Amino acid sequence: MFKKMRKDEKQLVDDKAFKILKDNEYGILTTIGPNRYPYGVPINYVIMDKKIYLHSALKGHKIDNIKHNKKVSFTVVDSYKLKPKKFTADYKSVIVFGCVGFVKGELKKKALQQFIYKFSPDFKNKGFHYIDSDIDKTKIIEITIEDIKAKQNS
Repeated sequence: MFKKMRKDEKQLVDDKAFKILKDNEYGILTTIGPNRYPYGVPINYVIMDKKIYLHSALKGHKIDNIKHNKKVSFTVVDSYKLKPKKFTADYKSVIVFGCVGFVKGELKKKALQQFIYKFSPDFKNKGFHYIDSDIDKTKIIEITIEDIKAKQNS
């Protein structure tokens, strides 16, 4: 179902792919809408149990597309450095293909807490209070990974 990488000598093993995902702060979520156009949006994320969690408003382009088509891709680029004299760049990147769903209850709260730990660790108490008071004002999107490819050029 998923193609092999063309230059498989540059492919990284899954453990290194997950390390790249864990070490970065944002990626590009790509969805397909009813108009059949791709829509890529940069978004913060967290990783839990080898799944990717994204936060979202309750409505919008991304939500409409997800309701239309549950298949997505998610791309993260790490440590990019242009090498103009060599007409290339050094980088690491990951692309994930998967299906999405919306989470509720304790899993939603746990994912939101992970966002606080990752992005606002100095404000945990305030962040946890914010989660408790406004949890119904956000959606949490879960990407179940069906294929993951990581690549390094150096």
